[in-house]
Amino acid sequence: MNLHNTLSRKVEEFKPLDEQLVRIYSCGPTVYDHIHIGNLSSFIFADTLRRVVTASGYKVKHVMNFTDVDDKTIRRSQEKYADLEPIEVLMKLTSEYSGVFLDDMKEVGNDVAAIDFVKATDNIESMRVLIKDLHAVGFAYVADDGVYFSIHKYRASGKKYGQLTEITDSSTSEARIQNDEYDKESAHDFALWKKQKANEPAWPLEIDGHDLTGRPGWHIECSAMSSSALGQPFDIHTGGVDLIFPHHENEIAQSTAAKQNPTYAKYFAHNEHLLIDGNKMSKSLDNFYTLEDIRQKGYDPLAFRLLVLQAHYRKQAHFTWDNLEAAQNRLHNLYDFADLKHQAIAATDVIQEQKYETYDGLIAAQIKDLAEDLDTPSALSSLSSYVSHIESNGYRPRFQAFLEALDGLYGLELSSRPDISDDQKQLVVGRKEAREAQDWTKSDELRDQLLGQGIGVRDTPKGSIWYRLHTR
Repeated sequence: MNLHNTLSRKVEEFKPLDEQLVRIYSCGPTVYDHIHIGNLSSFIFADTLRRVVTASGYKVKHVMNFTDVDDKTIRRSQEKYADLEPIEVLMKLTSEYSGVFLDDMKEVGNDVAAIDFVKATDNIESMRVLIKDLHAVGFAYVADDGVYFSIHKYRASGKKYGQLTEITDSSTSEARIQNDEYDKESAHDFALWKKQKANEPAWPLEIDGHDLTGRPGWHIECSAMSSSALGQPFDIHTGGVDLIFPHHENEIAQSTAAKQNPTYAKYFAHNEHLLIDGNKMSKSLDNFYTLEDIRQKGYDPLAFRLLVLQAHYRKQAHFTWDNLEAAQNRLHNLYDFADLKHQAIAATDVIQEQKYETYDGLIAAQIKDLAEDLDTPSALSSLSSYVSHIESNGYRPRFQAFLEALDGLYGLELSSRPDISDDQKQLVVGRKEAREAQDWTKSDELRDQLLGQGIGVRDTPKGSIWYRLHTR
């Protein structure tokens, strides 16, 4: 398997740290509202990466965090539930939107059962330990409003600040920055811990006699959670390209400053933006859609998944309703293909193509495409040719297993397509018998009954094949 590594800026052969288990950490959502589909595309990428690593023969431990305490969650919880205590309002808001996020993940085909979810508020102690360790060896200092990481001390120790992206002396400021998210053009000393402000939730912390009761900064959360769950170093860290700096760069710095081993994660894999009208989708620009917007327009959430998979993860993709419509049509074609497993037509014992003589061969070819830096466009193109060929030449009895293998790679839920009812099957058989008897009136009558129930029928050399009518 080959994977682009942001650390080296090139595609590398994937070599896990431990052949027995590949450890993946994905930066998860900040749970203060519905996430937009641009962010959701990042989680589809992470899910697909885990599927391909698994299909390549590795066992995987995949961890994703919930950021449930930061500037945004605190601000939004105070706005929404002003009548409760700070900790209560925070937990109420973040629990609600954690559930919304998991529902969205399931609807776009992400396998949430394959992910270990961790919450920042459940890992406060590991954050405090890391901060105290950094302070003890001089990489963190206490200020009047909290504890900060010293980029100067990190560089002076011989470690590189700017492993994922170039950071020059001119872009490094002597100033401190307290905001969790800040100007991505300039590096600053960043907050590891923030002293409590009025009406904010807080946890105790004391360093050198200083009462620093407050809460963690954003960057320290992922460092503590990833290392606690996976150890350090671990194999792959994922996220969108917007997290490269400052978030992931700061994670590397604070995670390696006090350690001899300079490696935090061996590979960093970043997906590109999903654009709308040529711009990055962003809540701050108010140019975003949520999954609910897609549902309300009558689209299958899995059509959005397919739209994402049709573009390579390292290339910017464009979201338009026309593009989603095309993805939905392609999904419907795959659904019709999957429904062949229920059809009473002749099956053959071979696939009439020398290159791929078995379904195992087809899946192996799919994995080969996907293992080349998650080349989903090429793999889907090959899949389309298989679909056309199998539809023309019949299919083997192991067709269901083939669909299950495809689901393991793509998460499109092809193998779970339900059958039509026995009564509808009888209508299909009755229509076929009427046509053979040249009773066109009865044939048309039965066809119309099926159409009224959302079922169409086409006649092929293999027999009559039913298909569902798609409303969009």
